[in-house]
Amino acid sequence: MTSSPSETRPFRPADLGTLVVLAWSGEAPDGTDMPYLLAYSLGDTEGGPEATAAAIRHLLTSNNLPVGGQVVDGTSKPSLPITLLVEAGQAVVNMPQMVAQAEAPPEWLAAVAARGYAYLVFTTLAWPEGRPGQVVDPAALAAFAGADETLTAAAHIVLPARSLRR
Repeated sequence: MTSSPSETRPFRPADLGTLVVLAWSGEAPDGTDMPYLLAYSLGDTEGGPEATAAAIRHLLTSNNLPVGGQVVDGTSKPSLPITLLVEAGQAVVNMPQMVAQAEAPPEWLAAVAARGYAYLVFTTLAWPEGRPGQVVDPAALAAFAGADETLTAAAHIVLPARSLRR
């Protein structure tokens, strides 16, 4: 009888594919704007969307960020391995082996300044239609970001906003 080794391939940042982060704000249940971030891959690696999903899942879970689980409140966890820097109209998400940034619209910047944090949805689900450098149709963004498949395949993190001035 032969068996194949159950060797786990080491994580390589290139396996994430093109990683995109979008910033937008919307009305929250309390009636004020909530600053949201959506992080996803275009699924453009050799293994396609399945490979990028596995790489993102590995990245998240190896940093104790559960996929499809509870919301991680980073405002009460100073040792959280993921941070948000807001500077010069940019939202920069940083974690071990990954840095991604997004242009932040003025209403997002105002919402994050008022709240002091943003709500990050980091999904393992690839979204090839949300290409960087192109204007994303708000209806398409809402459909993808709000889809059950997107949300259940994601880590949900409340990230305190930091700036270089603090």
